[in-house]
Amino acid sequence: MRFDDGLVQALHEGLFDTPLWDGFLTRLRAVSGAGFVMLAIRPKGQVELSALAAGDGPIADMRNMLATAALREGRCYALEELFDQVDPRERDRLRETLGADRITALRAVRVTEAGGVDGWLVCAGGRSLGSAAGALLLGLAPHLRIALRNFAALERERFRSAVTGEAVNRLKIAWLTLDAQGRIVESSDNMEQMFQWGTLLRRGRYDRLQPASPAIDRQLTGYLKQVAAGKAMRPLAINLSQDPWLDMLVAPLQGETISGHRSATVIVYVSGDRRSQADRCEQLVDLFGLLPSEARLAWLLAQATSIADAAATLGITVETARNYSKKIYAKTGASGHAELVRIVMTSVLALS
Repeated sequence: MRFDDGLVQALHEGLFDTPLWDGFLTRLRAVSGAGFVMLAIRPKGQVELSALAAGDGPIADMRNMLATAALREGRCYALEELFDQVDPRERDRLRETLGADRITALRAVRVTEAGGVDGWLVCAGGRSLGSAAGALLLGLAPHLRIALRNFAALERERFRSAVTGEAVNRLKIAWLTLDAQGRIVESSDNMEQMFQWGTLLRRGRYDRLQPASPAIDRQLTGYLKQVAAGKAMRPLAINLSQDPWLDMLVAPLQGETISGHRSATVIVYVSGDRRSQADRCEQLVDLFGLLPSEARLAWLLAQATSIADAAATLGITVETARNYSKKIYAKTGASGHAELVRIVMTSVLALS
């Protein structure tokens, strides 16, 4: 059987197929003449195999048989050799099951990539399936090892990205990049959720980032023009709302964006919270055992508000606010205003 270079290409491109390796398995089935082909994968540290297949066949039985068989790398195994490793009580049932699917011949190879991911590649069919199919699988084995290494690396990055993304989501932080005209080039998934929170910030016409405040819009436009002109700019922090809280930080973009868009000039971090101050005060009561009146003051102080301004907001005297603050510091363990800000803003409230 002639080795098909297109199989190698399909194997490596299969990492981006949906389902995985669908095109490769379909092509392998056609080239090998097999009625059924299967790629089984077992990530490091797991017992169960994940199986991908093309054609009709007993996927579960085949997967279980491979999981219990001791196959060495660099060798192609035939069906009878796999049966030899099966419990005799199961052997007759497997023969009958495979026979019902017209599988009387099989070739299988195993590879293990450096990180510990195991892979099995199987061609199964009638008696016409012979040594040529085995030679094809052995020729594909080194390429399968590379594909599994890339698969393992992508899965690790997907996991890290998912964990990081979940943490960022819980911290109520989103991001987007803008070009010189304020048009959105890229954005995180949770940015779209923040757009739905209200009218403070939205995606306007032609994908332009549109703050509700005309003054903030002019401030952002002026910042973008200066960055586009090549002027060195420090990050610009803007408060959009106090209740509910919504802030954004605009900074010049260093390097290219994730997808390589060179048109983006700034990155905007948006941090917000749909919860009202009343919700947060209830959480402070639960977390630190504060009285409701103390919690209301603690939340204002945690926003770096001065005691005088907080007292005015709450309609109490500065002296009363100072008395409350002493109780707040004692219950939270804060030694002063600055530490109270740190304790509250780095507590689990940020994740709730």
